Amino acid sequence: MTRAAAAGRGATSQHVRLYDATYAEFALDARRQVRLETYGEDLGQNGWLTAAEWREATERLELHEESSVLDVACGSGGPAVELAGRTGASVVGVDVNPHAIATAGELARGAGLGARARFEVADAARPLPYAAGSFDAAICIDAINHLPDRAARLADWHRLLRPGGWILFTDPIVVTGLLTSEEVAARASIGFFVFSPLGEDERLAREAGFDLVRSEDTTENVVAVSRRWHAARARLAAELVEDEGEETFDGLQRFLSTVHVLASERRLSRHTILARKEGTADAD
Repeated sequence: MTRAAAAGRGATSQHVRLYDATYAEFALDARRQVRLETYGEDLGQNGWLTAAEWREATERLELHEESSVLDVACGSGGPAVELAGRTGASVVGVDVNPHAIATAGELARGAGLGARARFEVADAARPLPYAAGSFDAAICIDAINHLPDRAARLADWHRLLRPGGWILFTDPIVVTGLLTSEEVAARASIGFFVFSPLGEDERLAREAGFDLVRSEDTTENVVAVSRRWHAARARLAAELVEDEGEETFDGLQRFLSTVHVLASERRLSRHTILARKEGTADAD
């Protein structure tokens, strides 16, 4: 999560509390059960990402034990820990929410991967505090839409990558149909969002110096995940209302319902972008 997502334009203290509760109470039995029913396999994710999609997408990054990966807006760190364990790569995850970082660190240590997966508090909406050429890949899953200056962020990720390095990011709010003001407000009700027109992510990636390798419509993930997420939360409403409060619970249910409708009708789409920095891994 980014600072903009937590406290930017359109966000309220209610939504900040929601993120804090999600990460601080990550091990709450009801939250664990919601994740299991939503994703089938619980990696500790908090978006539209399934375990199968994660593995398939990251296999394209050609990672190995000598690779170094940056996970931007890593949340609770579950996918990053899975990636480190599966590939042997060293992963650095950054997120502005300290509860998320604390949870991510606990997950890494619990998996015996504390040396390979480390997590640091940092605002992904600003230049990240790492030297140029520090990473072989940068990943940002369902969070680039929270960053106010996408062109600047892509340029910074380009700076952080070694020649031949990869970026992999998903944008879940690509505008591909007509939207009412009420629908936009509901879809953006949990924080700061930047809606992008079709093709803009690809254009900005090229302008930042990347060679586009793949652009894939992955909207069906949003359709399925939002439906299951809403249903799981409804089934466990009593426990979640006790934790979140009724106002926050109802607000998130409305949000998930809106997400499902807009994705089902393909008026808002999710796209997965894979691109590569020019040069080769052996370049000076």
